[in-house]
Amino acid sequence: MSEVAEPVFTPTRVGLELHHEIEQFLFDEAALLDGWRFRAWLDLMAKDIRYTMRTTVNAQTRDRRRGVQPPTTWIFNDTHFQLERRVARLETGMAWAEEPPSRTRHLVTNLRAFTTETPGEYEAHVNYALYRSQKERDETFYVGRRTDRVRRVEGAPGWQVSNREITLDQAVLTSHNLSVLF
Repeated sequence: MSEVAEPVFTPTRVGLELHHEIEQFLFDEAALLDGWRFRAWLDLMAKDIRYTMRTTVNAQTRDRRRGVQPPTTWIFNDTHFQLERRVARLETGMAWAEEPPSRTRHLVTNLRAFTTETPGEYEAHVNYALYRSQKERDETFYVGRRTDRVRRVEGAPGWQVSNREITLDQAVLTSHNLSVLF
């Protein structure tokens, strides 16, 4: 007696209209962060969000060919509660790392959006850059890729982020602190 194999889900690219909708949502989200509207930004994060950031790990070519990868270095592995605590801290005006406040530009480019196995949820792959300027001479660039899981929700704006995986191209972070939101 042979077993029937479960069908394998194959992601497909979303249509042009849906692609534009997801893209505009991600652009609006970036504008909230640049405008220091953190509470409105937090409303775009689903209650079950997993928000992670890691650096790239340098591996020798011979190890990569064999599939040997050094362990991942996690910078963030946050839940909605932890994000809310970070936002609350920034709102106090007592976050010394943000005095004076950073000026940021979040750049989200090269969107590729795909269906997922869950109806109403989509995976968005983007290139990502965050420019941060503070004081007279402190400038930091964070560059990498980001994979977001976005889902349709009732009401405005109609979308939420339920998963965010940020992988920076940098192997070593040279920033004085990581007080800004990505």
